[in-house]
Amino acid sequence: MKIEWNSVKRLGLGAALVALVGAGGLWSVRAADPQPLYHVASDAAVGEAALRAAIDPLFGDAAMGDTRALLVMRDGEIVAERYAPGFGPDTKLLSWSIAKSVTAVLVGLMVADGRLAIDAPVPVAAWSQPGDPRGKITLRQLLQMTSGLDHVEDGEPITSGDTVRMLFTDGAQDMRAYAEAKPLAHAPGAHFAYSTGSSIILSDLMTRMLTNSSDPDVRRRAMAMFIDGRLKAPGKLPSLTPEYDAAGTMIGGSMMHMTARDYGRFGELLRRQGRGPTGHQILPEKWVDFMRTPSTRNPAYGAHLWLNREGSESALMPGLAPTSLFGCVGHNGQYILVSPSQRLTVVRIGMSPQKEQRTAVKTALARVIGLFPG
Repeated sequence: MKIEWNSVKRLGLGAALVALVGAGGLWSVRAADPQPLYHVASDAAVGEAALRAAIDPLFGDAAMGDTRALLVMRDGEIVAERYAPGFGPDTKLLSWSIAKSVTAVLVGLMVADGRLAIDAPVPVAAWSQPGDPRGKITLRQLLQMTSGLDHVEDGEPITSGDTVRMLFTDGAQDMRAYAEAKPLAHAPGAHFAYSTGSSIILSDLMTRMLTNSSDPDVRRRAMAMFIDGRLKAPGKLPSLTPEYDAAGTMIGGSMMHMTARDYGRFGELLRRQGRGPTGHQILPEKWVDFMRTPSTRNPAYGAHLWLNREGSESALMPGLAPTSLFGCVGHNGQYILVSPSQRLTVVRIGMSPQKEQRTAVKTALARVIGLFPG
């Protein structure tokens, strides 16, 4: 399980743990809609009845948990869309770790600008002392989860894990400082270990490329302006809303909000190799290629992006969908699945806290994807 947290309001730890295990009302902004939308295009590439038959179990089968939103786009057009009661097209939904892929896109924009270099040591003050082996960690390694930093994503008990501590207890006031203070557990580049802390370090790094100020409000504004001008506006993602910690660092590993339609548009940005809805090249094509390139330490993971392959950790559905499929994946069963060969993007947002539920969800999503030619 990859633990992320909703900080819509700064909850106490007890309430946060309730949110983690399934109190769905804490992780989205609900729309009061007594008649939830359910639309399937009659001119979709597959029959309407077949598509409805594949979608319905995601909402009706308790073995999958609760699906809140399901969106299917082909060639950039919505061909199917369904919401649970209380949710709709205007509902902002928490990203969980889908945020990591958004963070990777923002990093790519800064690399394209020349602000950051992919294989240069990351400029972190805490690692700058002579002889500190952390000073060799590169941007590539943070993106591919091979930094070697000693981050425990999931603790036993849950409150002992670094993600919980960083986001809600002793690290909550300055998440960047908590993440950067961790020692090495492995040599940089030698071992894959999924880490929300890596995404926080990247978020802080980007902010420092935009402002020298330590004032939290200045840091938040600088990052928000960059996101608005370089991704939110050109990508037609009006609902994209990141959260920030008390030090003004974007919580780029887990806490962003978007509507299901905007999650779909974000997936389309990646499917279209960095081109936005109008065809404008927002993100360099070679950066999307890099995000989709398997890490040498886990072929099922690229650069803050999951790939449909077997690996030391795998979050998608190898064997059930095309190998070229890739995805942005969040805790408790949040998915943006992109199948370039089928010109398809599928979004599922919901609450499936059990591994067996998520396996059932992925199998059902594979059935939806399998209906489309490609």
